[in-house]
Amino acid sequence: MRFTNRQWQLAPPAPPDSAREFPELHPVLVGLVVRRGLTTQAAVDEFLHPDWSQDVHDPFRFREMERVVERLIAAVERKELIVVYGDYDADGVCASATLAETFRALGARWDVYIPYRHTEGYGLHLNAIEAIAKRGAKVIVTVDCGSSNVVEIARAAELGLDLIVTDHHHEPPERPQPYALINPWFTGETYPFQGLSAAGVAFKVVQALLQKTAYGRTFGRELPEGWEKWLLDLVTISTIADMVPLLGENRTLVSYGLTVLRKTRRLGLHALIRTARKQVERLTAEDVAFVIGPRINSAGRLNHASTAFRLLMSTEETEAAALSDDLTSTNTERQKLTKLVYDASRQQIGEQPAGPVVFAGDAAWSPGLLGLVAGKLVQHYGKPAFVFGSLNGETVASGRSIESLNIIETLAEVRSLLSRYGGHEQACGFTLKSRAGRTAFERQVSRVVARRLKGIDARPSLVIDAVLAIEDVTWELVERLEVLEPYGVGNRKPRFLARGVVVTAIERVGGDLQHLKLAVTGGDHIVRKMIGFTFGEHGERLTVGDTIDVVYEVGVHEWNGNREIELKMIDARHSHEDETPDPLQ
Repeated sequence: MRFTNRQWQLAPPAPPDSAREFPELHPVLVGLVVRRGLTTQAAVDEFLHPDWSQDVHDPFRFREMERVVERLIAAVERKELIVVYGDYDADGVCASATLAETFRALGARWDVYIPYRHTEGYGLHLNAIEAIAKRGAKVIVTVDCGSSNVVEIARAAELGLDLIVTDHHHEPPERPQPYALINPWFTGETYPFQGLSAAGVAFKVVQALLQKTAYGRTFGRELPEGWEKWLLDLVTISTIADMVPLLGENRTLVSYGLTVLRKTRRLGLHALIRTARKQVERLTAEDVAFVIGPRINSAGRLNHASTAFRLLMSTEETEAAALSDDLTSTNTERQKLTKLVYDASRQQIGEQPAGPVVFAGDAAWSPGLLGLVAGKLVQHYGKPAFVFGSLNGETVASGRSIESLNIIETLAEVRSLLSRYGGHEQACGFTLKSRAGRTAFERQVSRVVARRLKGIDARPSLVIDAVLAIEDVTWELVERLEVLEPYGVGNRKPRFLARGVVVTAIERVGGDLQHLKLAVTGGDHIVRKMIGFTFGEHGERLTVGDTIDVVYEVGVHEWNGNREIELKMIDARHSHEDETPDPLQ
């Protein structure tokens, strides 16, 4: 019995002399920092104690930042209309708000255009550019899009628009020619960190603009020095929600950003957090990932992302409360619809699909749900997944991948079938040239994936950091582990293995009993509570008195001012002597 199909891999222990090199660290922490490649005191200090003055890079290290800032200054001085062209996910909305709030503070003429997912789809669109030009705009600044819009950018130039691309997507085969381009992934870029979110890139533009204008004094404004740090709540939400690595500069931005988020002055965020029954002063990266981010994302998934943008920009409490209620109800509806589409996808695919990739689709499925469902299918089947829908009579799809397959490189090999595509190593979106092209796409992608994974063990793995008995999870350890936060991509929560714990209570919980709650005992008769999200159906395979091995994360459950240690189950199995974790090779 095993809850998931992942292969357990126990990480090798830290070298024996590591404890002597880092005597100030708890013994468990020593192994965790070494596992993250932190083998010197300087590296450990930078990771555990991010320093704004040392770890945030000069924005002018972007090759074309000077050109961007000079054009924006000229636009503000001439009272030219600047339009921020955004995207409909949490990253794009937060990036749009980052620039919009700065333009508002500097007294610029500005507006924001966010495309509607269900009629326009992702990226720049010719109709939108022509409409913006007719309104008299002189400058368009994209956020979270534009890197692959060659035709649209050329049209903007024909219309007399200076189009500035700020983005973080990978470089396409054909490079566009905008007025200026800020994207850390493009060939020839000199910025030292590639992992920024779209709002992170927009924040660098803000930093540069404020430096160049002496915090608005050039325009007769006097913003306080450091004003831009109040935008870090937006950068934090975008960085966590868009699942970019929480390493390097991102770790510093989010570490400081969580402090800003706990003091946020945004009425909309206060209303959203109250609705979610959270305390703003105690928000964590996990709250951003599972509470704030999904609610902001839900606007663009089912309706129009302008609701989320207005929430972030709101300066009136009644409006903020109404927008918060709207987003919360939209997110609830999104959860219900996602489950319906996921269940239907599982029925289409079956329980044991033969090929290296899984595919599902229906023209009635909302484009805003496809990526979410694809991600769930990857988790269930351990294979790359593509989910198809329809937009304006065209076949669109989202894909999610496994660790050993770069999905955007995979799409590049079948791009002759696509009218447009984009994404990252693990996630993509695209439109087929022909509505009848899905069969050819599935056939060709399956061949490409089979070739790319040939000779590779593509089984999903579950890397375990260390063996740690549940009686060794103390409040002291809980507090020591907090220095590793914020957790996210590239810095996941530590996972531990407890062998031979005894189940003393079993309960299925949640609205449809989808979660599993256990009480277990280990040595010294210490009792710990465990929660396994989405593991409810496995409760039938356990009985009180069973001895199990559990992979878990350390957590804290808080209610009515009380706090207790609660372990989050990641996987479990009945204990057997012949089932030992496989060490990492």
